[in-house]
Amino acid sequence: MCGNNMSVPLLADAVTVSGAERETAAVIFLHGLGDTGHSWADALSSIRLPYVKYICPHAPRIPVTLNMKMVMPSWFDLMGLTPDAPEDEAGIKKAAENIKAIIEHEMKNGIPPNRIILGGFSQGGALSLYTALTCQHQLAGIVALSCWLPLHKAFPQAANNGVNKDIAILQCHGEMDPMIPVRFGALTAEKLKSVVTPTKVQFKTYPGVMHNSCPQEMMAVKEFIEKLLPRI
Repeated sequence: MCGNNMSVPLLADAVTVSGAERETAAVIFLHGLGDTGHSWADALSSIRLPYVKYICPHAPRIPVTLNMKMVMPSWFDLMGLTPDAPEDEAGIKKAAENIKAIIEHEMKNGIPPNRIILGGFSQGGALSLYTALTCQHQLAGIVALSCWLPLHKAFPQAANNGVNKDIAILQCHGEMDPMIPVRFGALTAEKLKSVVTPTKVQFKTYPGVMHNSCPQEMMAVKEFIEKLLPRI
């Protein structure tokens, strides 16, 4: 069964790493500010499972306030990177709807939502958290790397009827991150425990790691995906 990608704008040019056998699960992974889906498609290829499809869309190019209004790939506008910075509420909600459209598309193509993991790095991780927690479908899990929960003051109320109350969350953060300090990651983990079942939130930190990933983190991501998306 084949769906029409053109009806889902972000899928038209997304980087997709297809499974080597019948695809029974999907990982949708969102890159960080100024990046593209290519870098994470490469990273995920190194830990891929043969029955999982990996979808890495590209963010639209928009002016970003934080970077002197320079136009760059960004899921929504960023005004600051502190917990009390003003946020682009309309942009975040619109971006979340665009990601939910990818989830719906995969569902139409036969992958149930409980076989879909949503993940991302930095701004992409932030969007994956917001999207999954406000999604009306029960997803398998969230991979949130070096990120925060957008519109955090709206939670736990914003979590859609608690559909994803029991969702598993793997949150990872470099302890030397100069962009999004690890303490913001820790604050996010505490907030997430008020939104989902607290025992479902894993927060792993990596000594010496800055605002990037590392091999140990990628192994943790691989184990998390394998556990939540076993072969069927």
